[in-house]
Amino acid sequence: MKKFKIIALAILLSAGIGVCSNKLYSQAATPTVISTPSMQQVQYIDVNPLNIVANPTKYLNRNVRIRAKFDKYSTLGLDYPPAMRSSEKYISFLIQRPDVLDHNIPLSELKIFLKKEIAEKNIDLDAGDEVMFTGKVFSSALGDAWMDVNEFKVLNKHKKDTKTPAVEE
Repeated sequence: MKKFKIIALAILLSAGIGVCSNKLYSQAATPTVISTPSMQQVQYIDVNPLNIVANPTKYLNRNVRIRAKFDKYSTLGLDYPPAMRSSEKYISFLIQRPDVLDHNIPLSELKIFLKKEIAEKNIDLDAGDEVMFTGKVFSSALGDAWMDVNEFKVLNKHKKDTKTPAVEE
């Protein structure tokens, strides 16, 4: 009888240990979910484009926001090896100089690159349309500022003079 009690106790102990160890191993096998902090939002600084042109190295690798008057789409600066942006994927655009109010003069010292998909959505822009864009100055090659655009918004469409032709009777 004593032998029977010892065997029964051994079976109970081993069953208990087996259940506990099974529980431990099954918990270890389940993946642990670690919450990662959400992506940090990029901070942009509002900048006058003339300040970037005056000191491109100061703004190198900085995220900037510019509000300006659109001038035209261009191929200026595309496919230039030191600051390579392929003409297959990008188009550049020019903004008007904010320091000249009586003429439309482009600020060609600032090379601004926009992905073609975004440009195609804004193909109807005219000189004088007010735009705002954010991006990063990625190079100061040739002493000029070279900038990639992340976001592009049209704020105001410039109203053209629409004169109706005189009707002759």
